[in-house]
Amino acid sequence: MVTIKTEKEIQAMREGGKILRDVYIKLKDFIKPGMTTKQIDKFVHRFLVSRGGKPSCLGYEGYPAATCVSVNDVVVHGIPSNEIIIQDGDIVSVDTCVYYKGMHTDAARTYLVGNVSEEKRKLVEATENAFFEGIKHIKDGSRVGDIGSQVQSYAESLGYSVVREMQGHGVGYTIHEDPGIPNYGEKGTGPFLKAGMTIAVEPMLNLGRRQVVISRQDGWTCRTCDGSPSAHYENTIVITKDGVEIITL
Repeated sequence: MVTIKTEKEIQAMREGGKILRDVYIKLKDFIKPGMTTKQIDKFVHRFLVSRGGKPSCLGYEGYPAATCVSVNDVVVHGIPSNEIIIQDGDIVSVDTCVYYKGMHTDAARTYLVGNVSEEKRKLVEATENAFFEGIKHIKDGSRVGDIGSQVQSYAESLGYSVVREMQGHGVGYTIHEDPGIPNYGEKGTGPFLKAGMTIAVEPMLNLGRRQVVISRQDGWTCRTCDGSPSAHYENTIVITKDGVEIITL
């Protein structure tokens, strides 16, 4: 069911969004070659708690960590581990949600670690840009397909593929709410977006083919089938009468 949030609820999400914004700023300097993805998870977990929040991801449908930390060909839902060591030249996506004052807020970033190749650098840049292309001109009365079509056309115009098995979503009372927000589609289709809706828009672009596979071993880790790098960028936004408000920047 699509939900419209009250101003009080949106304000709580704004405050949660500031917590996510701040932890992602700190991660820029924190992530280094030689550290494990578990160290990143512990850093984020401690930060969220220090600001009065709780990691929404921890325990969600059995997920075992506060964050998803996805390296190179892992698209999303990489489980933090002491065995996965960040290398010079890696791209590392960190996705987390915070529960604050009764509301959930969601965001993700992809970081360049050390001497990253130009093709990876451009992929990460394009994925971030795809988010802003996706929300351009979105407002009360727009449709979900307007976001997906804009993300898809931008990404494919640059030669990147768009992951279809994973998508954005409503967020607020729970981590995942209706409607789903695909990163592909046709303009003028899908559910209407209404002022007061809060949604997470999260392009995931691959350098190679769009197909992905979910690990049979852990049931979470999503990788590109061809082993190509993937990048992820996400913010929570509020739909307004005349546009959108990004609350995690």
